[in-house]
Amino acid sequence: MRDYPLKLPSMATAQEPARLATRPSQLAQALEFQRRAFAVDPDPAPADRRERLARLARMLRRNAAGIRDAISADFGLRSADETALLEQFTSLEGIAHARRHLRGWMRAERRAVAWWSLPGSARLLRQPLGVVGIIVPWNYPLYLAVSPLTAALAAGNRAMLKLSEHTPRFSALFESIVAGTFRADEVLVVNGDAAVARAFAALPFDHLLFTGSTAVGREVMKAASANLTPVTLELGGKSPAIVTGSFEIEESARRIMYGKLINAGQTCVAPDYALVPRALVNPFIQACRTATQASYPVLGTNPQYTSIASDRHLRRLASLVDDARNLGASIHSLHDEPTDAERRRMAPVALTDVSDAMRVMQEEIFGPVLPVVGYDGIDEAIAYVNARPRPLALYYFGARDDDLGAVLSRTVSGGVTVNNTAFHAAQEDLPFGGVGPSGMGQYHGRAGFDTFSNLKPVYIDGRFSAVSLLRPPYGRRFRALLRLLEW
Repeated sequence: MRDYPLKLPSMATAQEPARLATRPSQLAQALEFQRRAFAVDPDPAPADRRERLARLARMLRRNAAGIRDAISADFGLRSADETALLEQFTSLEGIAHARRHLRGWMRAERRAVAWWSLPGSARLLRQPLGVVGIIVPWNYPLYLAVSPLTAALAAGNRAMLKLSEHTPRFSALFESIVAGTFRADEVLVVNGDAAVARAFAALPFDHLLFTGSTAVGREVMKAASANLTPVTLELGGKSPAIVTGSFEIEESARRIMYGKLINAGQTCVAPDYALVPRALVNPFIQACRTATQASYPVLGTNPQYTSIASDRHLRRLASLVDDARNLGASIHSLHDEPTDAERRRMAPVALTDVSDAMRVMQEEIFGPVLPVVGYDGIDEAIAYVNARPRPLALYYFGARDDDLGAVLSRTVSGGVTVNNTAFHAAQEDLPFGGVGPSGMGQYHGRAGFDTFSNLKPVYIDGRFSAVSLLRPPYGRRFRALLRLLEW
């Protein structure tokens, strides 16, 4: 691969920064390296952008098996089928969508002008920002690296990615394959511990995207604020699933448990708790148990049931259940097998009789634990959701009726899927993001292209301009014209 002619101090070639920028002291130099390359080519042609995206897709396809193996090893066991569907397929779909629509996204957009400024014209240009920083979490380490990277490259930017230290095998592999696919002045992967992550967040990027917890998101935003770096924060929170009697309870349970148990619940848009009509709580829990057993007949030796990512996370989940039990919650096993602590396969459970005093109702669960809250009437369910921080996702199971309309109009959430879970996040033509404590800013598809672009308004005046009548010296003609313009 051709080296870029610009040289970075203490870094011998364009490939070297990917290896050496793991030290916080090197990060600023690596950023400057990309900035200088961007200055030479600040608005890549559509063909160049499409070629970078094509390289990214080829890289994923050629290394598909190794990626699945590395992620599985980091988790203890991650279902290869889930990685193929939820990370590899979605990543490639996002790249294909961007390549397919890129020319249209790049096209200047005509805008209307005020009648009094005719015959002038207006347009909106989208230009690359420069260098984008991306901080990647551990739970979907491939997709949550590739999806924002796709948007950044489509928009014509350079990119630096900080991968999670909690997925060391995948992070090392991804660093290696990116270095073999892209020049370091195009895409640069940074690995390292929390100190490196803090130094990365403090760099003066042209835009910084972070995916992770709300608590860490606050720290990232604080670090970015010193440079006035604009941020997109993709966080989490407690996403509710509202079940009604107007959609089959068994099918509601199947679809909720699908969203709850993929990746063993370690998904930011997983349904965190279910709101169920009081009379249907027990049938719903039984349907959840039936759905769980049907999807995962065994747990401990099932290669399709993902492990909890670490002993620490497993202990945290167990403590959430213990705390709820000690404060009066009822625990309902959803599988015949108990938790296998050695393999970190946590048996799914539902909780009833929960209260706000319990940690499980305060913290994002991020595991196969489903609190079930009974309600009387849709107004009560809406009030329950609105009394809590705005969630990243909301799920509604019911007919397309006035109740659905009430939920959509009277609740605020990052996104909604009706009669299923998580699938709004997989639609490339829909923006994805949170609101309030669940995040700020959006990406995916066109929304991601716009996030990583400068939307530049341009007004072009005519040779003979009506606006010239509004300049000084001000007199009777000016005041008469101003009266004419008033409404």
